[in-house]
Amino acid sequence: MHAAATDGTHRSELRVVPANQVPFADVAAVFGTKGDPAHCWCQWYKIPGSDWRSIGDDGLRDRLAVQLEADGAGPGLLAYDGDTPVGWCAVEPRRNLVRLPRSRIVADSTPDPDFEDPTIWSVTCFVVPRAHRKRGVGRALADAAVEHARTHGARLLEAYAIDPAARSGAPAAELFHGTVTMFENAGFTEVARPKADRAIMQRRLRD
Repeated sequence: MHAAATDGTHRSELRVVPANQVPFADVAAVFGTKGDPAHCWCQWYKIPGSDWRSIGDDGLRDRLAVQLEADGAGPGLLAYDGDTPVGWCAVEPRRNLVRLPRSRIVADSTPDPDFEDPTIWSVTCFVVPRAHRKRGVGRALADAAVEHARTHGARLLEAYAIDPAARSGAPAAELFHGTVTMFENAGFTEVARPKADRAIMQRRLRD
């Protein structure tokens, strides 16, 4: 999957591939060693709250590595600018995210509450290191997530977007769920607004 990206001074051809097809070192390079990604490894929605604190950063990292080695579509995508890994997007069947149904941004808000439905997928997280932001990486990953989910049988793709217009001053680090505008550009429609600054977005991929 390829997408042109530009910020006015930088032009590149981004390449997005399933993260289970690349070296784990490339995934780890995007997550880094500091900040929220390095303390989560996209496991927040996969682990009951009672178990979260007992696992630790290394355990979370190992869990993602195991998930990437398992058979199937994998839990996410990785973006490259040339040979440099520049971004991650978590996209997988919603039923894998055991903590999601109890999340305040989803519970009683999604119009599709069957969390065991294997044809409903979720986009939950974007990680783009600071040096690679404002180059279209997030948008390229969102577009690729749509095609990845469609290719692997999803009929509906759901996302949980931040609306910066309703949350002035939100730092870039807090936009890891993706923004309303980014998902709109990828063909998503807002279907619920559980909080003033949070929107549930969906894109129907097939009937």
